[in-house]
This record gives sequence, structure tokens and C-alpha cells, in this order.
Amino acid sequence: MAVLEAEAPTVQQNHHEKFHRLVAKAQAHPPLKVAVAHPCDQVSLESVAEAAKLKLIQPILVGPEERIRAVAKEHGVDISGFEIVDAEFSQDSAAKAVELVREGRAEALMKGSLHTDELMGAVVKRDTGLRTARRISHCFVMDVPGHDQPLIITDAAVNIAPDLKGKVDITQNAIDLAHALGQKEVRVAILSAMESVNPDVPSTLEAAALCKMADRGQITGAMLDGPLALDNAISAQAAAIKKISSPVAGRANVLVVPDLEAGNMLAKSLSFLADADAAGIVLGAKVPIILTSRADEEMARLASCAVAQLLAAARRNDANAAIQ
Repeated sequence: MAVLEAEAPTVQQNHHEKFHRLVAKAQAHPPLKVAVAHPCDQVSLESVAEAAKLKLIQPILVGPEERIRAVAKEHGVDISGFEIVDAEFSQDSAAKAVELVREGRAEALMKGSLHTDELMGAVVKRDTGLRTARRISHCFVMDVPGHDQPLIITDAAVNIAPDLKGKVDITQNAIDLAHALGQKEVRVAILSAMESVNPDVPSTLEAAALCKMADRGQITGAMLDGPLALDNAISAQAAAIKKISSPVAGRANVLVVPDLEAGNMLAKSLSFLADADAAGIVLGAKVPIILTSRADEEMARLASCAVAQLLAAARRNDANAAIQ
């Protein structure tokens, strides 16, 4: 915490302490080399500059160089120490940022002021993108005031209506993220509108199947339970009233939602009604992808960089362990 106070006095230490802990943990690692696609507005450049100042990232700015320098000058953002790769327009910026990763010059991607679908379009291209065998999915890491631990919500931004096969990867991606963030015990709630399996509600059937797949080792690294309604997933009192006895009910730290609409509304409800911050990260590609919104506060943007840093560090550790 002292590091944050010294290097970022503008960040209030009494607000969203779980994100401050994430940032401080990430600062123990070397800065992450990040290709920032099309950072052509004030918010994007200020976020990159602050994350670099905190030694979370070592950015490469990819976009129209003259425009980037003009925006930086207009708003007083110091980018003198950053490499700039010139690109003609937003899609070109995305393609060149992805190419930097493929060349090994960057360990992560970061969305600038281009549209999300422009960046992800470059990521998922079969011949020149960053696909892996895993389904690409998005996670919100939520810092909810009054809640004792960060909540991971998935998928609320990429997969619109995933089927069971897609949810297997979505769930595994979230579990891997939770471990990278230092969660010793990962407890996954597969959410629905109810806690009983109902043949008329497809999400309850998928929840039951996912839990059985975890029992058989097809999903690893966590305890799963579902279907669970939101209340008995995160409230021990609600779980007790419903007489649900499991190591997950009332204590979940990963929430797998039925579809994008449910996840997006849940995350935004927490942000706008409960004063929660949301760090955004895309998983399942060859590198972490930092996905933020123009409406995000500075702390959420810094936390997104910290999450990517911790993911990359965990992958390096896994690679080193495999070699040994």
C-alpha cells in the first residue's frame, strides 16, 4: 500500500481496498509489455500513462502517431518514454497490435479508443489472430464494497448465449483467473433463476451438467455448485434459509451467468447501484486482453492492468514449471 501512496497520490486509499491490494500485488512483478490498440483519446492515454507510472505495464502505443501526439499534448499527458507504432486507422491499429504479440514483442493487448469488436475481430482471425483451443471469454473482476472478496462474473461481454460446450471453457477460464489472482479456494456458482433443476429452464440443466463434469475432472481447479440463484450463491444466510448445504453456496467467488444479458445487467447493477468497481479482462487467447470502458474510473483501469499482469506472471510460472 505504501507503494501506491508514494507513486499515485491521486488514488484514494480508503476506496475499494481489494483493487488496491491487486495493484500492489502486481507491482511485485516486472512491468508487462502491452500493445495498446488505438489510444487516441484523453482517457486511453491517461490510463496508459498512470499504469506505466505505477510500473504495471510497459506500453507500446499503436495508432496514428500524429493524432496520438496531438491528443497527448492537448491534455498534458507525457508519452515521451513510450514507443509508438504508426497505424492508419482503428482496424489497422488492432491488426498491428496483434502482430506485436505474434512477434513476441508484447505480452498482452489493451483496448484504446476503438470499438471492442474491432479489436476482437483482429484477435479471432484464424490465420493472423491469437486463437487457442479454448473459447475466448470475458471476466469482470468486481470490487464490491461490503463484500469480503473480489467477485468474478463471467461472461458478460463476449459470448452472447453460450451453449454447454462454451460454458465449459468460460468456467475454466474464470477458474484459471481466480488462481492467478491468488484465490486459494475457488468456489464457482453456476447461476440461474432458481436452485432446483427444472427441465423447463435450460440454464438449470446446463448448471447440473457443468457440476457433474467437474466431478468427473472435465473442469478442474475449483468446487462447483449449481444451479444457484444469486442470493444463495453469495449470501450464507439465504443459503441457510433455503437449506442448501454445499461448500459453494453462500461463499461463491466466481459467478457463471446463463448468458451475456444476465451477466451484463448483474455487473452494471453492482457498479451503478452498489458503487462497485469492475476490472475487465478477456481470456482464452494467447495473451490477456485488457478491456475497459470509457465510463470506468481510473482505479478500475489500473486494476484491469494489474489483473493482466498477474495472469501473465502465472502463465510464466506454469511454463517454467513445465520445463523443469
